[in-house]
Amino acid sequence: MSGDSAAVSRLGLCSVTFRHLPAAEVARRAADAGLDVVEWGADVHAPPRERDTVRAVRDVSDRYGLACCSYGSYFRAGAGELAGFPALARAAVLLGAPRVRVWAGGTGSREVTASERQGTVARLREAAGIGADHGLELALEFHAKTLTDTVASTLRLLDEVGAPNLRTYWQPPLDAPDEEALAGLAELGDRVSGVHVFSWWPGNHRLPLADREELWTAVFGHLSEQHPHPDALLEFVPGSDPALLRREADTLRRTVARRSERPARPAGRSH
Repeated sequence: MSGDSAAVSRLGLCSVTFRHLPAAEVARRAADAGLDVVEWGADVHAPPRERDTVRAVRDVSDRYGLACCSYGSYFRAGAGELAGFPALARAAVLLGAPRVRVWAGGTGSREVTASERQGTVARLREAAGIGADHGLELALEFHAKTLTDTVASTLRLLDEVGAPNLRTYWQPPLDAPDEEALAGLAELGDRVSGVHVFSWWPGNHRLPLADREELWTAVFGHLSEQHPHPDALLEFVPGSDPALLRREADTLRRTVARRSERPARPAGRSH
């Protein structure tokens, strides 16, 4: 693989980074950037009910020597959504993906009612069962306005669902100081199956990955101690510009290689 296997499993790209490009162009650029894997999105590039399209995405991945590490679904475990999950699972298998990204509802942990949370838990548990029947792992999107909007709620949710094939993704929470983000990652421990790698500050202002290299060096230093090692997937580049992918992939490889135990800056802006 590209990168250092002692820190992460594989380096890759979320196809949603370039929703505006055809799948073949996404694959070509990922391969040219020296990446190993792609998380193919279910919204544009690989819709679950379009089997011919999904098969074509698998073929183009194979052509460029890329594996599919994850199927990026938008299943939110909402009422009425479970009927569509078997199609998602079948599409993931067709892609050769070992994992499906799922979402924990559409309401934050502080606003959700007890009955709403129970419903989301029950539907995630059933989806995990369907996934297991197809040999798949599920991973929660770690995201605001869902039940994974905090580390505490994410851990509680994983325990409530109680499915051995359900883990979580991680990404730096919006505007969180480095040490806060890193403390949350440490608390999640080996329940992280992958990290979405991007550089935002302040808010969702997109910066070059190098502008938060200190944070990501510390992230990969922490992940080097975790087993199994997660995937590291580039997501969101400045201006959604495909021409920047090679530069961002080079930064990612450098950051993984120089992973460090050094703590991040004590507070505030992280670069």
